[in-house]
Amino acid sequence: MKYIFEVHIRDGYTAEDYADAWVRASKLIQQAPGARGTELHRKIDDPATLIAIAHWDSKASRDAMEAQPAPKVKEIIRSAAPFCEIRVIGEFEEPEWVVMPPPARS
Repeated sequence: MKYIFEVHIRDGYTAEDYADAWVRASKLIQQAPGARGTELHRKIDDPATLIAIAHWDSKASRDAMEAQPAPKVKEIIRSAAPFCEIRVIGEFEEPEWVVMPPPARS
């Protein structure tokens, strides 16, 4: 399962300001059962827009973590609130279809 959201960095702040909080919170969240990693991507041509992808074993695993977040995680998220606005894109199942380019010919 993937939990995806967009991050808009506010004027006067940088993606690096947000990324610092992201890394600290993510390290703690990744200790939760079912957590499988996170990614933070900067939008091409717009360094103030990021996309975040959190990977989980299941929606139930993520919901369980969200129902009882660690106090330190809540503190980190609260500290990052002045830097950005978050827009949840949604929760997605693992892909049913994956199309990859054919192998390169030698």
